[in-house]
Amino acid sequence: MINITLPDGSVRSFDAPVTVHGVAASIGAGLAKAALAGWVNGELVDTSFLIEHDSSLAIVTDKDADGVDVIRHSTAHLLAYAVKTLFPDAQVTIGPVIDNGFYYDFAYKRPFTPDDLVAIEAKMSELAKKDEPVTREIWRRDDAVEFFKAQGEDYKAEIISSIPADQNISLYREGDFIDLCRGPHVPSTGKLKVFKLMKVAGAYWRGDSNNEMLQRIYGTAWAKKEDQAQYLHMLEEAEKRDHRKLGKALDLFHMQDEAPGLVFWHAKGWTIWQEVEQYMRRVYRENGYQEVKGPQILDRTLWEKTGHWDNYKDNMFTTESENRSYALKPMNCPGHIQIYNTGLHSYRDLPLRYGEFGQCHRNESSGALHGIMRVRGFTQDDGHIFCTEDQIQAEVSAFNALTRKVYDDFGFHNVAVKLALRPDNRIGSDEAWDKTENAMREAIRASGVEWEELPGEGAFYGPKIEYHLKDSIGRSWQCGTMQVDAFMPERLGATYIDEHDQRKTPIMLHRAIVGSLERFIGILIENHAGALPTWLAPVQVVIANISQFQAEYVAQVAQELEKQGLRVQLDLRNEKITYKIREHSLQKVPYILVVGDKERDQHAVAVRARGNQDLGVMDVDAFIAHITAEVAARK
Repeated sequence: MINITLPDGSVRSFDAPVTVHGVAASIGAGLAKAALAGWVNGELVDTSFLIEHDSSLAIVTDKDADGVDVIRHSTAHLLAYAVKTLFPDAQVTIGPVIDNGFYYDFAYKRPFTPDDLVAIEAKMSELAKKDEPVTREIWRRDDAVEFFKAQGEDYKAEIISSIPADQNISLYREGDFIDLCRGPHVPSTGKLKVFKLMKVAGAYWRGDSNNEMLQRIYGTAWAKKEDQAQYLHMLEEAEKRDHRKLGKALDLFHMQDEAPGLVFWHAKGWTIWQEVEQYMRRVYRENGYQEVKGPQILDRTLWEKTGHWDNYKDNMFTTESENRSYALKPMNCPGHIQIYNTGLHSYRDLPLRYGEFGQCHRNESSGALHGIMRVRGFTQDDGHIFCTEDQIQAEVSAFNALTRKVYDDFGFHNVAVKLALRPDNRIGSDEAWDKTENAMREAIRASGVEWEELPGEGAFYGPKIEYHLKDSIGRSWQCGTMQVDAFMPERLGATYIDEHDQRKTPIMLHRAIVGSLERFIGILIENHAGALPTWLAPVQVVIANISQFQAEYVAQVAQELEKQGLRVQLDLRNEKITYKIREHSLQKVPYILVVGDKERDQHAVAVRARGNQDLGVMDVDAFIAHITAEVAARK
């Protein structure tokens, strides 16, 4: 008798070994038809997997995230099947699942064209409709190598040859196509109904630029048509909101080949930067942080002490002077420890909070650069809190509340909190990890928010809280972090005197709220599609005259607004007012004030709010009250 325990705690018993599909069928025909895979004792397997002992089982359908991943993985194989059918000389390599889709890399004698992608997608649909079974086979490694070599699949044979000879491998067959894979896969190709090929790009074999260039076909796949339609709509919106295009159109910044990965900020873009920085500076000041500033360049020996030189030097910009080696800092934390170490600290001094708008440089590969989102030179709202173990929970709790307030002010109201836990490769005792992880859990719980745990994704020296912002079109951006570290303070000799007059190593909490200011501003631009809220807009008000007879009055109104700290632009050009309104509307200015003789004579302005909203004629003082209240509320 084999007993199968289901997620609800119920048990089903079978007289003989039974497949995952068999268990699903015993529950109901609907579930058997919907089943895509199963979790058996914590392992994701095919529905054909034979359960031979008492086990726990959860059936996976397309309603589960794991089910959608199985669909995407199987669609990648369907793509390879279609390519091999249409282009028999093409060689297949690898085809993994990625966020929202999949890709597969191919070697072929000529570039794939847009017409080829159309034909491949049509062939995929044709093959899916045949509803061919997808079956798993176990082969000896050497037999598989010989098979693929005979098929002319040199890349696949190379992959399999890298597997130890004493290991059997799994292959999946559908129709005339067979491929190496661990699985699992859908039971048959008929389960694959909603997919679309997106683009083709170049990719080096095994990610090494010294190897040959392959062709990578990207696709997306979903359980439901409406989910894919929503995703494609989001991509269209993302294209419209691309911060690189808006940065140029709104005259915010530019980048050029003479400074790869570095930003040239224009006046309007720098105004946004200053608003973000000054806001965060107030946050520092109001929450007990001492703002400090460390040097840009530090001696190699310091980076050796921290471990960065051995593990990170390829990502650091280095220089030499007078036979000494230096590196531009990729992060601020070692500098903050140097500041901490200049004094003798008692437990009564802790927690000690340092904050810095620290400029960092990292030698990112050119292929990884992306506008101002991924750069080589960036500035962080970086902070480090030196505290005792007993203070971790209170500090994390306070930081969590502060972080969510900041995100709310910037217009991000949907924030996911994730806790990355101990990895396999770590330092410190299990007891210390238990204490630290539980302190962070309690801190999040005390803040009244839900969180997701990420086992194994913490740093080797401590757990980490991540803050993921969801933007206006549903994309998630990981920005803020709070990370516990006793490792670096110990390596750099940081100590404090405890209540028993003993020297102890403080805990250092690495924390950032917006993270890289460059990246955060890019996120803001895309979230608001360039139409930044009034308090952040580089130009908050444009005052435009209808004719030259209002020019003097326009200047007078501008002075009144500027005295209130508002950012004002005058448009006194000899152009039609409709032209002026259109031009400034395209620049996404929050308020356009139109002035004619009537408004001049009444000490008023005709107010047009962004979005083509006509607010009518307002007294200047009334408009000032309106806009200053909006700015103060950060709406």
